[in-house]
Amino acid sequence: MDPASIGIPALSLVLVLLALRVPIAFALAGVSTLGIFLVYATRTGDWSAERAINPTSSVVFSNVFELIHSYDLSMVPLFIALGNIAFYAGITTRIYDAAAVWLRPLPGGAAMASVVGCGGFSAISGSSIACASTMGRICVPEMLRLGYDPKLATASVAVGGTLGSLIPPSVLFILYGIFTETSIAKLFLAGILPGLLSLAAMLLVIAWWVGRHPDAAPRAEAAEASRSEAALAAWPAMLPFVVIVGGISGGLLTATEAAAVCVVLTVGIGFAQRRLTLDVLWRAIRESLVQTAAIFLIAAAAKIFVSFMALTGSAGAVLGWVENAGLSHFTMIAVVVVIYLALGMVLDPIGILVLTLPFMVPLVEGYGMDLIWFGVIVVKLLEIGLITPPVGLNVFVIGNVTREVSIDRIFAGVARFLMIDVLVLVILILFPIISTLIPGTM
Repeated sequence: MDPASIGIPALSLVLVLLALRVPIAFALAGVSTLGIFLVYATRTGDWSAERAINPTSSVVFSNVFELIHSYDLSMVPLFIALGNIAFYAGITTRIYDAAAVWLRPLPGGAAMASVVGCGGFSAISGSSIACASTMGRICVPEMLRLGYDPKLATASVAVGGTLGSLIPPSVLFILYGIFTETSIAKLFLAGILPGLLSLAAMLLVIAWWVGRHPDAAPRAEAAEASRSEAALAAWPAMLPFVVIVGGISGGLLTATEAAAVCVVLTVGIGFAQRRLTLDVLWRAIRESLVQTAAIFLIAAAAKIFVSFMALTGSAGAVLGWVENAGLSHFTMIAVVVVIYLALGMVLDPIGILVLTLPFMVPLVEGYGMDLIWFGVIVVKLLEIGLITPPVGLNVFVIGNVTREVSIDRIFAGVARFLMIDVLVLVILILFPIISTLIPGTM
């Protein structure tokens, strides 16, 4: 049996299982292991199960062993722990508190403060889902209390939560770097300007929305705290971002070392400000262990899947088809964008990432594109997928934490942000310098 004839049906089976809500780690590992077994069992033209057992076991276990012992993967539990500890220490929302003082008196100021707060949260946690969940509990009830349009209140937090995908540290960038063997430090730096551009575009949408419909965001009274006091109180939230970006760009720290330093600093600040206790710290560590285990399972399954695709030659077959089709540079990018946007409507970001990279990376390298720039484009597409119907994970997260507003109303509000998000994506595609400028200084 031709190995390529096994690879494509296996990929289709994975998609079916994911559509049936089978956990992605089980779907990838199960189908890939079965596919590897079939390739070896039919390699000589006849069926021999005994011949396939040893090589299948070798491929599966060697890939898992290699991944778990990866130095780059060690930063995943560190950044997850950083986010959880900062959350329990009350650090993750400090930038929102400061932004609320500065922006609240402006038209739509509370919504703008929510987006800025999401950006600050993202600079610590690196998780879009965690950002949407936490900020949704804080910001949405406050905006509803102020009389904001429920669509604006919920959509601004759902969209702002996606910034965790681009602003470093980002779990998606870590996984992309591991599977493409590119510098995670450079990926972190590459996400800074696109992340800030996305944040600015979101603020622009809020200003336009409130400008056209002033009743959507009633003016709020200024906060009691002074602006200088609010800015000063936000320093614990800014410190991890400064250490990560400054340490990496200055060549003083690797991404893993920066994560470790930030964890130590956050624990120290939490205890010094008496917001952390040993019991609370253990709760944060316990949650970090559970989240890390889930990501490690997905990464290990994805590693097996990548080896299976390489064994079947499916990625090479796709590359050959594209080369024969004679697609231009921009046509190929347009096809990639359509594929990711379509997958973003039905799958979660990590699932999309691990499914597509075995096929996309050879294409990108074949066209001579920069993998760092392409990583930013992919993560931006995954960011858009977080608010695209019918799945829109961030929308459902906001819907779960804010039950007063229906899912369809949240999607209606998010639709106003989607167009500007697509415009930002086009800008990033047309002007790669936005993504490569900062990492190019390393």
